[in-house]
Amino acid sequence: MGLSTITGLAIVIMGVSGSGKSTVAESLANAIGCKFVEADDFHPPSNKEKMKSGFPLSDSDRIPWLESLRDAIKENIEHGHNVTLSCSALQKRYREILRSADCDYKPGNYSLCKVKFVCLEAPVEILMERMERRSEEGSHFMPSRLLQSQLDLLQLEKDEAIIRVDATMGLESISEFIIDLLNRNWNL
Repeated sequence: MGLSTITGLAIVIMGVSGSGKSTVAESLANAIGCKFVEADDFHPPSNKEKMKSGFPLSDSDRIPWLESLRDAIKENIEHGHNVTLSCSALQKRYREILRSADCDYKPGNYSLCKVKFVCLEAPVEILMERMERRSEEGSHFMPSRLLQSQLDLLQLEKDEAIIRVDATMGLESISEFIIDLLNRNWNL
């Protein structure tokens, strides 16, 4: 049984800004033939404006956003659709909100949860360079000066079995690596 035979699975490509979440999640969706959900599309204009102005989001900004993402994931899972999602999901409590999209999920039982996480990692210099390039191109609202606030929030716990991927590899290599690890780690 492989990834293409599983239904109702959500693969969240997570990490700090500049790690390539959207690019990888979209590429992965194309590779496995499923829907791609861009988390940034779920931010209300006030969240985007706050970040654009150089202020990190508070939990009161993030929680409604995460809940709307959870609802989008839940709808796909309930209809048996696979989906990839790009979302920072920097803290375990944020990931728990997303995991609750799986109505069978029991907190702490990560291996059976239908919401899986893959964290993209890259050196700070590369992340900063990518963010600055996006800002110059006007292609993203997040300024590079907020990178440190995201790095400070990032929390990865070993027991969560989050796949960690080197985001400096080529896009095709990253997608192939993720598919292989998903198949091996979760027996998909």
